[in-house]
Amino acid sequence: MLSYIFKRILLMLPTLLGVLTITFIVIQFVPGGPVEQIMAEARTSRGSSGGEGVVYKAGRDSDAKQIAALKKLYGFDKPAHVRYVEMLGSFLRFDLGKSFLQNKDVWTLIKEKLPVSISLGMWTFFISYLISVPLGIAKAVREGSRFDVATSLLILFGYAIPGFVLGVLLIVFFAGGTYFEWFPLRGLTSDNWASLSWPAKITDYLWHMTLPLICLVIESFAVTTMLTKNTFVEEMRKQYVLVARAKGLPHSRVMWKHVFRNAMIPLVTGFPAAFVGAFFAGALLIETLFSLDGLGLLSYESVVRRDYPVVLGSLFLFTLIALVVKLVTDVLYVVIDPRVQFTSVAK
Repeated sequence: MLSYIFKRILLMLPTLLGVLTITFIVIQFVPGGPVEQIMAEARTSRGSSGGEGVVYKAGRDSDAKQIAALKKLYGFDKPAHVRYVEMLGSFLRFDLGKSFLQNKDVWTLIKEKLPVSISLGMWTFFISYLISVPLGIAKAVREGSRFDVATSLLILFGYAIPGFVLGVLLIVFFAGGTYFEWFPLRGLTSDNWASLSWPAKITDYLWHMTLPLICLVIESFAVTTMLTKNTFVEEMRKQYVLVARAKGLPHSRVMWKHVFRNAMIPLVTGFPAAFVGAFFAGALLIETLFSLDGLGLLSYESVVRRDYPVVLGSLFLFTLIALVVKLVTDVLYVVIDPRVQFTSVAK
């Protein structure tokens, strides 16, 4: 077991290196870098003030000096391989660099956005699984019943509605759009949150999170529910379940001691993607709709504005988290099913 974990940790290094290397190479060929964007903004502001002739020639000379100064400031005066080695050295020290456009450390920017992403990710992940797993088991036990058919129709209906469309509908009906103004539309908390008592703070926080979580949970729990149901139905039809029932074992013992343990393996397989996805992906449109400044919006803006330290730093962090969660998932296999042996896999 320990040998397998050690080898998996060693395998993380080339995976992480490969992701960073491919991203770094792609960045070198993307047009319109941060220097070009800053100079374009400078030319726009200069053009709005007018000026021709000698002023235009002076402007071109000034542009060349500014471009050279900006390239030196951002390190673009160095060859690509030198910048690549420096980037890897910084990441080994967990130094993610400084944002080109916001003049802040990438760590500082990520910490500023983490409250939103943690709130959306944690609640979405746990609520989705707390609904999906019991509902999937109930559907499996009652397969073919009216309950199964009715819940399947509701699940498919909810899954068919994109999260951002549902968000717009919720805003129109319940956030002051046209009908009711029951829920707020901006931020995680109200402006007077610091002056509220602890019960009032919790209520205010949940009040702000209600609509975004409805959009994210409905968008994510359908797949897990159907996977749970299908896995349990498949396990319930296997020979060992029929033998256990023929021996007179109680239905509850067969379900929870035998079927549940085996059926949970495919669900655990989906934990890394669901966990990382709930935290760092898929929430961009929801964050934009409800004015939540999280990691999804930060990553999108950094790509659009070519803020390369933020792009590479956040990618490094997200990839590392995904690899660690995947390792934890593999270890959970042994907890759920002791028949899984890592010794043969590790050889």
